[in-house]
Formats: sequence, structure tokens, C-alpha cells
Amino acid sequence: MDFHNVLNNTYTLILLFTLALSLVTLCLYYGLMWLRVGLYKNSRIPDASTVSEGDYPSVSVVLVAHNEAEQLKKTLPYLLEQDYPDYEVVVVNYLSTDETPFVLRVCSENYPILKPVVIKNDVNMFQGRKYPVSIGIKSATKDIILLTEADSLPASFNWIKEMIRGYMHGASMVIGNACPNQEKTVLNAFEQYDILTQNASCLGMALAGNPYTATSRNLSFRRDFFFNKGAFIPLYNIPVGGEELFVNHNANKSNTTIVVSDDSSMSFDAPADFAQWHQDRWQRAASSRNFKTRDRLLRVSYPLMQALFLASLAWLLVAGLFPWQILVSVLALKIIWQTLCCYFLAKRFKIKKIQYFSLFLEFYFLVANTFLFFSTLRKKKFQWR
Repeated sequence: MDFHNVLNNTYTLILLFTLALSLVTLCLYYGLMWLRVGLYKNSRIPDASTVSEGDYPSVSVVLVAHNEAEQLKKTLPYLLEQDYPDYEVVVVNYLSTDETPFVLRVCSENYPILKPVVIKNDVNMFQGRKYPVSIGIKSATKDIILLTEADSLPASFNWIKEMIRGYMHGASMVIGNACPNQEKTVLNAFEQYDILTQNASCLGMALAGNPYTATSRNLSFRRDFFFNKGAFIPLYNIPVGGEELFVNHNANKSNTTIVVSDDSSMSFDAPADFAQWHQDRWQRAASSRNFKTRDRLLRVSYPLMQALFLASLAWLLVAGLFPWQILVSVLALKIIWQTLCCYFLAKRFKIKKIQYFSLFLEFYFLVANTFLFFSTLRKKKFQWR
């Protein structure tokens, strides 16, 4: 091909510029988000061997249960047997009609640190979890609040210690991670990749100095910080999202740190069917529409670059505007770098073989998330998780 003609063709130059810009942006994203989180060594928090028992502040683990007796039977033993000097577990029994009251009563008889809080009447004028979570935090008596959910299981009995070490340098908020349990199903592979990339974005942006969201399954903040920021009151007119919006509106580089380690992780059972998984994803997407403008733009920039890369590459190939050997090499470079970064990210969270399907899964979520975004434009009744 005559490159002189290419350089004099404005149409081709625009496509080449778009391809180059999107490629560089995507490679930087994979490196600064995926690879950075995958190789993160918790260098910002002190080593456990340097922290004495008396240095740990008092902690209230807070969770809400709504007809989740079976989940509590598995979760509570791990929460109530944590290796931590001073903590309590506050469980808000929110309108449960199953055996949840019985499970809590039996456990509280054997564990004085368990503090059940019962909400029998539905006075929640606001959809979602904000009201019962607020009641749980208000009922807590310790200095630090550590939020989780009834279906989430700590990776170890040192979970609280691992998360609380994030406060040792004066932070007001600590962000952890949670991953779905692995199963050998196609749906679970999609769920794993979805949460994996969510973790990479959440934790990677925090490492870059912009903590913009968190998971309610593994989030901690100082109790006085929560109430000084107005708790969830500024968010009560928003039907979906609570904890993640509180983080988005109040977290910054100086008051927030992340903890990513084997002992600090949480696991949970992923939705068993596509409908429930879609409902969970819809709620996350609907919540993100209430993020700060800067964060909404940052969230949309990644899929935009994906779309521009694929569109410009395909156009140049199909129209024969540029040597196909070079274009294929560009695609190969992108795939190799993406797979490598995904490998270290998946290794960090102990997810097997997902990196080999990252290109296909990336394309799927590019299409699926586009439709998901437009579906959040219409109102939809909130359903309890």
C-alpha cells in the first residue's frame, strides 16, 4: 500500500487516529486498573505483626437480614468467631417471615456479642436498604462500622483485623472486595468476570486517588464520620443505592484506603438464574446514574474506548484502507496485553482461567451494558436482593 496516499486521506487519518487513541487508552486502563490491583501488596497499611491487640479500635459488624435464615446459619459462625479483641455483630431482622428470629435467638444465647435488632413494621418510606442499614448503624455502639450482607462469608477468622488495619494511618473509610463463589457454569463465568472488572474499577480508581464506589458486602467507616456526613439522609430520595452512593459522595484520596488480601476478602453465592443476575446488575447501573458527574463520565469512557477501537479497526479492515497485517498486529497486541493484565487480576482474586475468555466477555458486556444503561432510563420497582 502507498502510505503517501494514506497520509493524504483525511477520512483514513481520522480512523487511524481513533484506533491509536482508543488502543493507548485501553492499554493504559488495563495497566493502571487491572494490573495495578492484581499486583497490589497493601503497602499503605501496616503489617499485622507490627500491630498489638491494644491498637485495634472497637468494631461493630452490621448487616441486614430479610428472610435469610439459611444464609445466617452459614455466615454467623464465621462472624461470631472472629479473632478480634473488641467487637459486636449487629443483625437487623427486617420484616423476616422465615426462621430468622429463631436463628438469631439461638445464636445470641451462646454469643453475647450478637445484637439482634428487630424491625416488625414496614415504616420504610424509601425503597431499598438505606433505612434498615441506618437502624443497624444507629444501634451499634462501637467506634468503627464494618458492613457486610447476610449471604457474604469472610475468607478467614482474621477478616475484621485485616480490614481494620486500613485505619492505622488515620483513614475514615476502608474499602474491601467481595467475589462470587466459583461454579462450573456458563452463567457463573459471566458473573465472575462482571464482578472481577467491577472490583478492578472500584479498587483501581481508589488507588489512583479517586475512590468513587464500594461494595456493601465489605465496607467500613468510622461511626462518627458516617453521622457527620449526614448518614443516608441526603440519599433518601434515591430509590436504589445506599452504601455505594455514600462512598461516592464522601470518599476522597485523603480519607479512604483499600485493603486487598486473602484474609480481607468476602465471598458470596452468585445469583442462580439470569433474571436475578440481571436485577442485581440493573440496580448497580441505576445507582451509578446518581454518581458525581466526573465519575459518571469516567465510567462511560472505558466502554466508549472499547466501542471506538472495535469500530475503527473493523472499518479499516473491511474497507481495505490500511494494511491488514498491521491492523491484525494491533489487535494481537491489545489481546496479549489485556490477557496478561487479566491474568494477574484474576490471580489476585483466585479466579481460574477467566483471562482466556476476557476478549469475548469484554465484547459481550459492551453490548449488554449498553442495553442495561438505556433500561435504567425508565423507572422500575426496586426488589430486595
